[in-house]
Amino acid sequence: MSDYAIRVTAANGQLRGFAVLTTGLVGELQRRHHTWPVASAALGRTVTVGAMMGLMLKSEQDRLTIQIKGDGPLGQIVVDADAQGHVRGYVDNPAVDLPPNAAGKLDVAGAVGKGMLYVIKDLGLKEPYRGASPIVSGELGDDFTYYFTSSEQIPSAVGVGVLVDRDASILASGGFIVQVMPGADDAVISAVEQQLSKVTSVTDLIQQGASPEDLLQAVLGDTDMQVHQRQPLSFACRCSRERIANVLRSLGREDLQKLLEEQGQAEVHCHFCNERYVFDRDELTTMIQSL
Repeated sequence: MSDYAIRVTAANGQLRGFAVLTTGLVGELQRRHHTWPVASAALGRTVTVGAMMGLMLKSEQDRLTIQIKGDGPLGQIVVDADAQGHVRGYVDNPAVDLPPNAAGKLDVAGAVGKGMLYVIKDLGLKEPYRGASPIVSGELGDDFTYYFTSSEQIPSAVGVGVLVDRDASILASGGFIVQVMPGADDAVISAVEQQLSKVTSVTDLIQQGASPEDLLQAVLGDTDMQVHQRQPLSFACRCSRERIANVLRSLGREDLQKLLEEQGQAEVHCHFCNERYVFDRDELTTMIQSL
């Protein structure tokens, strides 16, 4: 099943929900960044939320960036997403290995540590929207639940999961967000809370073949769910050789000449896709002459 996201409403608009399948996307990031299992789980959970938050954007030109800045060994997690289903991301330290947690599972909380969660939305305005909340558990699902409730004032439930195989490949990845709209009946909220308590593992459901629709059906139950949007998801990085060349030109003749004399070439690494762009002596000389 290809990766995609859905946006729904339920209970006559009293609830809205988002769900995604991100197995292929997280697998692509694992291959590009060579993430070890706990890093794959942390980055994959953040990417999964980022993909769903992309559906919350109003315009196709809008973008958002998520930053998880914890004090754990993973360092910073950064995810970039847009309204068209393009997602990219990286973690500072992909080769982190920790013993399993008390439940015998990947210790994502230990790898993330304590710190802050930031969301920056570029909505085409003069200044981007910035939201923030503390990391409350490090498991990330709980942390995004707290972020939506405290920073965006939308009572929410977030469930995300990444299942990693023994060879470090990604077996299953996905998740859901369910949000309560203003004025929702207490009975509706109570019913959803009861359904949520029955959902034990997102990754188990996905590995068994559950679609994003199935995930939300399991959470929303008999609330007349209406699907309003289906969005294919894909890894996409905005870097290119031409764009990197423009960045180098922006350094100016003096800095490029210094780079040429000291290193004989320029090498630029994109954190998001892990590609390296090398510009040799001849290319740098041509750049300098064009300025």
